[in-house]
Amino acid sequence: MSIHVSEPGRPVGTRLPEIFRGRRVGDVTELEESQRIDVSHSETTDAEFQRAANSGRYKALEEYSAAASSEYKERRPYLPVSGICTPVIVSVPASASLEEALDMMDERSVSHLIVTADGNVAGLVELRWLLAWLHDNQAAPADSSLNNLELPAFLTASPETDAHQLARLMLAHQLSAALIIAPDGKASGIVTSTDYLRLYADAGRHEGAV
Repeated sequence: MSIHVSEPGRPVGTRLPEIFRGRRVGDVTELEESQRIDVSHSETTDAEFQRAANSGRYKALEEYSAAASSEYKERRPYLPVSGICTPVIVSVPASASLEEALDMMDERSVSHLIVTADGNVAGLVELRWLLAWLHDNQAAPADSSLNNLELPAFLTASPETDAHQLARLMLAHQLSAALIIAPDGKASGIVTSTDYLRLYADAGRHEGAV
């Protein structure tokens, strides 16, 4: 149930943590690696390892979900983030301009965009961050490319990450969203502060009904 923080940086290559790149790594804590990455593993071995490891995780998730189905989500001691995240994600290439990114957000009615470089996840930007950048850099043209910007830090988590734990990390890092990464290293969803507000608003309705 790893949670990672990718440091600010330009959208070059991939900014995903090593554990999400389909390669076997040593034990990883929430925010840092406890061992050096072992690069001696072959790609075939790594893929087989990931499939075997994840098959056990998802089987356990299915069993837990079945057992906890009678409880309200917000009251479960362990809630997989896959249960509350939004599967619809919108992305733009790093070559896109700020104007194009803002237009995409407006067109798709979203407040977060995944920035990709050569098909890889290279960043996650929020509407407020883009508007703040434009405000602070008024001399810069709106057609400036995302390639030329240092994108903000962003959180990544796996589908089986505990949503309660992820919420604490989002608050600690003052980030309004986290990207959910599937075992194949591709983005499978996004969880935002709005998803948590919706979750706990539902809790209030449950209590009111009781």
